[in-house]
Amino acid sequence: MSDSLPVNLQLLCKHYTSIADVCRRLNMNRAQFNKYLNGKSTPSPYNLKRICDFFGVEESEINLPNEKFIDIIAGSKTKNSSKTKTAAQALFERLKKHSSDEIIDYVGYYHEYYHSMSAPGYILCSLVHLIELDGSYIYSRNERLQSFSSKGGEGDRYSYHGVAYCLKGRFFFVDHETLTSNEISQTILVPSYKSRINRLNGLKIGVSSGDQRTPACTRVVWDFLGKDINRIEAYRHVRLYHPDDPALDADLCERLSKTEIVNGLFKMT
Repeated sequence: MSDSLPVNLQLLCKHYTSIADVCRRLNMNRAQFNKYLNGKSTPSPYNLKRICDFFGVEESEINLPNEKFIDIIAGSKTKNSSKTKTAAQALFERLKKHSSDEIIDYVGYYHEYYHSMSAPGYILCSLVHLIELDGSYIYSRNERLQSFSSKGGEGDRYSYHGVAYCLKGRFFFVDHETLTSNEISQTILVPSYKSRINRLNGLKIGVSSGDQRTPACTRVVWDFLGKDINRIEAYRHVRLYHPDDPALDADLCERLSKTEIVNGLFKMT
């Protein structure tokens, strides 16, 4: 492993508010991450891929000498890749230009509930954090699918990062799974426009994590937790629930069940 890795990793972390923030977003142990930063330990191939995917760099790039790495993250790439990046940036800038800032009232933490695509017959609760950063709205979403076949264990974890827009009174969320990089999902929410934010209804489209990778669409509910919460306590609720679990209240279950197919369209009611 290159001696440049700790320095390059420290440089990438400067784009975030703190090391703790990076570790939370990566869902990685901070003590272990600090060893990477100090050069006392090197990431396993799996963790290195997670880190590179999170920061949007290649594994071959993060090990380059610091001077060359600085040129890369500053945008000094080849002419062709520069054109591709500019085209992508132009697309997102156009979306941002037409997006309304009314979504700022909805910044905070949520428990997201929807019918699991990977464990049919169960309701999945995930933890979502929506923030405003440099005029854009981004969010993280963390899931945990525990195994019912054996006792104990944390189950499979999934971490999503995405961007949010408000267009014509609807909230659009697009994210990708950062640990495996094999899924993009989209969520559309209908804001309530009430004085007190409580629950938001919407639809989610994605694919199951099974071998068949089946596309699916489901009703989704975001339950507002607040702008500053106890993350450890909130994460305790992140898991799969049986539909008749007493932890799921009647209002939530009703919202998740109110769907119908009209003229071939899966619609909210």
